[in-house]
Amino acid sequence: MRTEQEMFDLILEVAKQDKRVRAVVMNGSRTNPNVPKDMFQDFDIVYLVTEMESFIDQPDWIDTFGERLIMQTPENMSLFPPELGGRFSYLMLFNDGNRIDLMLVPIEEKNDYCQEDKLTVILLDKDNVLPVLPLPTDVDYWVKRPTVEHFADCCNEFWWVSTYVAKGLWRKEILYAQDHLNQNVRPMLLKMLEWQVGIETDFSVSIGKSSKYLEKFLSKENWERLLSTYGDGSYQSIWRALFVMGDLFRDTASFVADKMGFEYSIDEDQRVTTYLKQIKLSKHPYS
Repeated sequence: MRTEQEMFDLILEVAKQDKRVRAVVMNGSRTNPNVPKDMFQDFDIVYLVTEMESFIDQPDWIDTFGERLIMQTPENMSLFPPELGGRFSYLMLFNDGNRIDLMLVPIEEKNDYCQEDKLTVILLDKDNVLPVLPLPTDVDYWVKRPTVEHFADCCNEFWWVSTYVAKGLWRKEILYAQDHLNQNVRPMLLKMLEWQVGIETDFSVSIGKSSKYLEKFLSKENWERLLSTYGDGSYQSIWRALFVMGDLFRDTASFVADKMGFEYSIDEDQRVTTYLKQIKLSKHPYS
């Protein structure tokens, strides 16, 4: 596996040799002082270029970075709509395990781009035209303080969609139930746990993408409760997961409400919980 320094040397050498590339910046985990280093960290690189078309029209120009295991160019994909406007990205995993996420950005966007992410650092500026940037910080990714409206909406969404999960389980539509559990209910539980972490850390930390750092901020008991909500695919395990999620959500939301001066609707909680139990026990709800 090529070393970090070898990768940086290669990335910068390619840029130096190409007149179209006027500057190189980097962001992501490698610029974040709070993220531990490991071999899976991407090189999140941006080439600020004078024009885009010649790069896109000659896709083999990236071969110089090494032999690839697999690559994705999201802006060329029809299944997923482009999200970068006039920018273009190459997501490259190489045979030696290194990965470069390389984005091409028109040089005209240099000032706007450099202000988009506080984790941005400048690696090369051929024309000395980029703005001076402060030291990188992950402050933009810290847990945000909830408003009373966000808190109420989170609670309502959690309990409302819980009824969809029960409906799917009762109908023996396991994929429907799992989808609503994991795509709607679980994110609300994670959001509430995120707010608890924010309160306990004075809203000064990030829990990372997909809540990947959440474990180090939760008690062992709550972490184990959260893990137990990931069922094994059986109806029984999904029912169990749903009720454990309800218990954990209730405890966490009550904590957040108390610390933030919000009101947690225990009546709504109890009504829905009773309904869920009725659905689980009866083949003829409301009878």
